Amino acid sequence: MFHHEKLDVYGVAIDFVAWTGELLDGRLSKCRLSAVNQLDRASTSIPLNIAEGNGKRTPKDRCRYFNTARGSAMESAACLDVLVARRVLAPAEVEPGKRRLLRVVEMLTRLTHAVLAA
Repeated sequence: MFHHEKLDVYGVAIDFVAWTGELLDGRLSKCRLSAVNQLDRASTSIPLNIAEGNGKRTPKDRCRYFNTARGSAMESAACLDVLVARRVLAPAEVEPGKRRLLRVVEMLTRLTHAVLAA
């Protein structure tokens, strides 16, 4: 098992990617809005940056990647908001994903503080 796989935030991020994948392959498969492509890229960026950051040696480098992952989570949430605003998805449809994203953001914020405090 890799070290990043032991992080709870990584598991939640992977869960969000799976949730997003079902949405992208289902309801959004025919949608051509740029927010759909951006959601795919931003959601994928979250666990990738967590994994890469966890492999860095210095706290500053680790936190830089964790902050990038946090930004990608915020971006994913905004993509979901755009899809609701464009009436492609209903608010109830995006709520499970936004709950996961909120957890990811909270966990990455705490993790960054812990890394810098160590």
